[in-house]
Amino acid sequence: MFACDIAPCRVIIADDVDDIREMVRFWLDGVDDEFLIVGEAADGVEAIVAAETHQPDAIILDLSMPKMDGLSAIAEIRRRSPDSKILVMSGFDSTVMSSKALQLGADAYVEKGTGFNELTRVLRRLCDQAA
Repeated sequence: MFACDIAPCRVIIADDVDDIREMVRFWLDGVDDEFLIVGEAADGVEAIVAAETHQPDAIILDLSMPKMDGLSAIAEIRRRSPDSKILVMSGFDSTVMSSKALQLGADAYVEKGTGFNELTRVLRRLCDQAA
């Protein structure tokens, strides 16, 4: 049984592109009440504030954002919301950036070209670990 079978997995979406946040939110809202979007952020600073405020189960975090990039935000998110799982979703090639993101404290990495079914699978796994 997945944790999201018991209660919705509380998620923050952090990406500077409005359309990407909207697509991810639309997709996750349609997945059988498994996910609840509790916040959104358009840059790393907003992601840190949202994580501290909402203490989500998971954060979907882009790397390339204004004010503060996702890599710089990971450690502060980890400090302010230690139980939240961080899923980096980036347009950068995973062979280069995934190891860096994981070293800094991210829990998983998916490329933006990855299909929504894979994104959902990884997010379910993280939410199950957060429970």
